Amino acid sequence: MGKLTVLGVRAMTAPGRYSDGGGLMLLVKPSGSRSWLLRIQADGKRRDLGLGSAADVSLAEAREKAGETRKQLRNGIDPVEAKRVSRRLAAGIPTFREAAETAHRDQKAGWRNKKHQDQWLSSLKSYAFPKIGDVRIDKLDASAIRDVLLPIWLEKPETARRVKQRVGTVLDWAYSAGHRETEAPMRAIGKGLPRQPKKDGHFTAMPYADVPALASKLAKANTSGRLALRFAILTAARSGEARGATWEEIDWDQGTWTIPASRMKAGREHIVPLAPAALAVLKVAQAGRTGGLNEPVFPGLRGGVLSDMTMSKALRIATTQAATVHGFRSSFRDWAAEQTAFAGDVVEAALAHTIANRVEAAYRRTNYLEKRRPLMEAWAEYVATGPEALSAAA
Repeated sequence: MGKLTVLGVRAMTAPGRYSDGGGLMLLVKPSGSRSWLLRIQADGKRRDLGLGSAADVSLAEAREKAGETRKQLRNGIDPVEAKRVSRRLAAGIPTFREAAETAHRDQKAGWRNKKHQDQWLSSLKSYAFPKIGDVRIDKLDASAIRDVLLPIWLEKPETARRVKQRVGTVLDWAYSAGHRETEAPMRAIGKGLPRQPKKDGHFTAMPYADVPALASKLAKANTSGRLALRFAILTAARSGEARGATWEEIDWDQGTWTIPASRMKAGREHIVPLAPAALAVLKVAQAGRTGGLNEPVFPGLRGGVLSDMTMSKALRIATTQAATVHGFRSSFRDWAAEQTAFAGDVVEAALAHTIANRVEAAYRRTNYLEKRRPLMEAWAEYVATGPEALSAAA
């Protein structure tokens, strides 16, 4: 039981220190101001810790604060330093919106895909910011995040998964920056959402037997979209690799296309041997060349990089099949496996696939360039003539 009473505290107006016991004191200054102090011993030093004005903090509240401080001392926590850290963190803890913008700014430099850089933040602006944008990042819990995801979880499953992953990235960033005491509760959030229907993760591919007919249709018009699609098919390249091709990457003397590491999925330079048919496509595209630095081989309407939608539109116009641009890589892979005797490693190298086995990858030094050249020539001949070229590819 303390020495002071509520009535006694009110009556204490003479300057001085009035002890309640256990280090708790009421300090009355000559000016008449009154405040609570707690004398503590930390790291061998005696210090007086302020607990607030007596006008705002009652005797009972002062005793409670004193008890909490003593508990910190028993647990080896310096209450003075803890108070400083608390004030510093409270002043600097960002909202979810601020944390997301900072995390995006910090990490986007490591992303090669400009479209991904833009979409990463725009998806949070559309779905997360309206509900949790103003919530302080250290106060954001699993239930609030679940409320963001639930309305789109089944209606827009792919978008919802991306938003969930990006929210988790923001929370992980906040944890590493010292703004949260716990890591992202994404596993708990997943448990609170309904199961999404399974989706086949493969891109729809056109049967390789139908590719020659498609190539014939595409060759009837030389729009940028059709030329880019023909080039992608003939080189078994990814859509983004073909659309991003620049004239500086083409070596006419060697008959190669060198894609820099910055534009490759695996982050490694990839050299593509160009069959005569692929070089012919480039010669047609060259008619529109202006000579600018880093000029795209297949420019869009405004001179920039061709959009993926333009290639997809060219494909939709040329065929009624539910095929995708990326799926032609599978068409090429199936053709090589079923209709040729080329080694699997050579075909995988043509697709710029990484080697799953790290030991094997470490010891493999060749990119099979010279072995890939007849492979790509055989594929181009098949695309041009259909089944008649099968015997030449064997």
